Amino acid sequence: MSELYRLHNQIKHYEWGSLEDIPAFLGVENREGLPWAEMWMGTHSGAPSQLRLENDKLINLADFCGEPLSFLFKLIAAGKPLSIQAHPNLAQAEEGFKREEEQKIPLDAPNRNYKDPNHKPEILCAISPFTVMAGFRKHEEIKSYLEAFAQVSVPLKETFSSLLRALDSPSLAGFFRALFQLTELERKKLCSFLLENETCKTIPQNLWKLMRSFALQYPADSGVLSPLYLNVFTLEKGGAVFVPAGMLHAYISGFGVELMASSDNVLRGGLTPKYMDIGELMNILNFSPLMPPVFPPSSQPFFRYPAPCNDFSLSFIRGNGEEKTFPEDGPAICIVTEGELHSGNSVFKKGESFFIPKDKGDTVFDGNYSLFAASGAV
Repeated sequence: MSELYRLHNQIKHYEWGSLEDIPAFLGVENREGLPWAEMWMGTHSGAPSQLRLENDKLINLADFCGEPLSFLFKLIAAGKPLSIQAHPNLAQAEEGFKREEEQKIPLDAPNRNYKDPNHKPEILCAISPFTVMAGFRKHEEIKSYLEAFAQVSVPLKETFSSLLRALDSPSLAGFFRALFQLTELERKKLCSFLLENETCKTIPQNLWKLMRSFALQYPADSGVLSPLYLNVFTLEKGGAVFVPAGMLHAYISGFGVELMASSDNVLRGGLTPKYMDIGELMNILNFSPLMPPVFPPSSQPFFRYPAPCNDFSLSFIRGNGEEKTFPEDGPAICIVTEGELHSGNSVFKKGESFFIPKDKGDTVFDGNYSLFAASGAV
């Protein structure tokens, strides 16, 4: 039986994080009252995991493996909406990283777009219900929503007229560009109108409520209109969504696991005080109307989410007190989400994670538990 290596992982305290979700899941106190946004599990240099050797020495997972993993696994807890964003494909990331290296832009500079030469397709799976915006709506749907908004907001008639004119183009690129050509005064008027009106008879209440919450947090941001041009949906527990390169998206609220290619390349497009390079974002965006692949929860004891990606594979495994052989090839990272897992002399409880090496031989699990397993693609 192969040995499992308990992981020690780092927390990212981004301002959009939840105060409770990750600490409660890990069974620890948030004594400093900081937002806990993400826990990184993997070899990415931004926050590498460590494991403890027999001599009680901590070692970075990358050093133990001998090479970086192809994937980065995370817990993610959105207490506030993340920025509207997209990620480059592999060719775009390689070119962008090379360009910014030649320009000698520091990796930690606010205006650095490409922090590594890798792409970042990703899959998000909900541990609790998770609300997501992802993929452009169809032209006709966006136009219908904008016309409905224009009908109830006479002071914003010209603002909406410019956006509706941009929608006459066959590509949504013109509309997206027009959003960022709105003046600061127009953006402020738009947000003020949303905050002054609790309801709108011509737009679904869930979308209106979402826009009002955005306006409250970002009172001069054209991204407040994003629920009208992006698909909005909520994943139930165990449900997942795959976000390919070039898809505009934002995670709104919820708690889950996120698995991606090992990269930290993000290009932002609204709902953020951080740097936005709209020209570069538009260079990588797919402007085709598209609903991302959404996978429903499964009641099976083993389920592999069918994410179309060569860098990683996400599986859900449920134990019922019988011995089971781990069905995936290593290297893999697992995190227990419920119950207690036994393997040899090791015991892993909810919130604990471990590493399974490559060429592991048989790994046998026992106990009543559930877990997510991240591995290379099969």
